[in-house]
Amino acid sequence: MSNTRSELMIEAHGLSKHYGPFAAIENVSFAIPRGQVAAFLGPNGAGKSTTMKILTGFLSATEGSAKIGGFDVYQERIEAAKLIGYLPENGPLYVEMTPSSLLKYLGQARGLDSKTLTSRLDYVAEKCALKGVWSKAIGKLSRGYRQRVGMAQALLHDPSILILDEPTSGLDPNQVHEVRELIRSLGQIKTILLSTHILQEVKAVASRVILINDGRIVLDGSVADMEGQEHDMDAHFRKLTRRPAMV
Repeated sequence: MSNTRSELMIEAHGLSKHYGPFAAIENVSFAIPRGQVAAFLGPNGAGKSTTMKILTGFLSATEGSAKIGGFDVYQERIEAAKLIGYLPENGPLYVEMTPSSLLKYLGQARGLDSKTLTSRLDYVAEKCALKGVWSKAIGKLSRGYRQRVGMAQALLHDPSILILDEPTSGLDPNQVHEVRELIRSLGQIKTILLSTHILQEVKAVASRVILINDGRIVLDGSVADMEGQEHDMDAHFRKLTRRPAMV
């Protein structure tokens, strides 16, 4: 596992992303310490994916800065990238390849030596339950298995930090349960930022909630804070993200 130089593993400082007059996110700031599982919660279109793409270096911010393990995402991108396992929503996969060949290719691209790569391939095949489809073309796999392949590539290089964008999107209830169990187990040894709009996901895996709405942070606290005075997460979520009624 790569060394880091900060106990704050994920830092967003005043992040904004503008597309002309439209602000996808505005002045987003938060910091996640080592070992925490934080849910990045919000309705569809709130700015979750934009923020995650900025944190992982796939998108530049209009304003603000981001750090991963103390490394500036823009000035020290290679060092920051070594610490991140990123699962984008609907992440692209080479459908003509098998999980085995794809993950071996990605491991070589990351510079893993032969011994380490063999060990890590065995680990992710077991951890992500891929052994049964290890040599089957990805294009022939179900949505659930493709998501497992995506999770495997995020884990392959043993990163300190996992950034997961809607990891259970489109999965059936059994697959959702399996992915949440995996996230829970990984949360014991990794720092995790999990983007979701599913409230049950927050209760299942997270200890902290960062709620974004219309591109701005509207709550940053514990799961109990997310439940609010109503002691009802659904009701408090609607209260914090309610838009004015159309007339």
